[in-house]
This record gives sequence, structure tokens and C-alpha cells, in this order.
Amino acid sequence: MRTAQPISWFAFVLLALATGPALSAQKNPPPNASAELRRLTIEVTGGDDNKPIENASVYVKTEEQHMLKDKTTEQNVKTNMQGIAHVPDPPTGRVLIQVVADGWKPFGRWFEIADLKQVVKIHLDRPPKWY
Repeated sequence: MRTAQPISWFAFVLLALATGPALSAQKNPPPNASAELRRLTIEVTGGDDNKPIENASVYVKTEEQHMLKDKTTEQNVKTNMQGIAHVPDPPTGRVLIQVVADGWKPFGRWFEIADLKQVVKIHLDRPPKWY
């Protein structure tokens, strides 16, 4: 009966070592999953038919008020073929979003970003014709 106890302790230790890394992997999500959750989606369309605007430059700027000096944070991304730009690790609060694209009027406006899963829709217009 004494020989059964060391074997059971040995089996218990092996089981604990084998399941230890599996349990710690469940607690921490993979880095790609957390980065995917923390991004702001900006959808840029233009014209009368609301077609997506490809390769538009999207600038996201914030200013944090401090006692001695204000801190400015800027990010710039481009839109894809569907007119969508994803800003990784976006700031929350008051954010200036500017959009510049060839053949379209520049756009700039302050937005209040509270939820990072919201989609900011921006519509661009054609510039006036010069005669």
C-alpha cells in the first residue's frame, strides 16, 4: 500500500505541470485579439452616389490639457478599397479627424469618441469648379 502513494503523488505532479500552461493561456488572450478590439473604424464616402473613396489620408489628432504644456498625439492612416480606415489604439474623448483625398474637398471636424467599436462615417464633396 505504501508504493501506491508515491506513484499517485508523481501522477498528481505530472498532471499539474501538464495543465499549468494550458490554464495560464486561457487567462491571457492572444495579443492579436486585444489589438483587434482597440481600433476605431472610419468609413469615407463621397459624391452623390456615396461611393467609397480609396487611398484617402485620414489624420486623427488629440490634445490633452496639462498645467505646464499640452500634449498632442497624432496618427495618420489610409483608406482601403472599400473606403475604410482602421486606427489602431485610438484615443477616447475629443478627437479631431481630418480627411484629405485627391479630387475631393478636405474634411475636418471634432468628434466625441466614447465607444471604440463605433464607426465614424465621413462624406466628402467635390470642390467647386473654377471657370
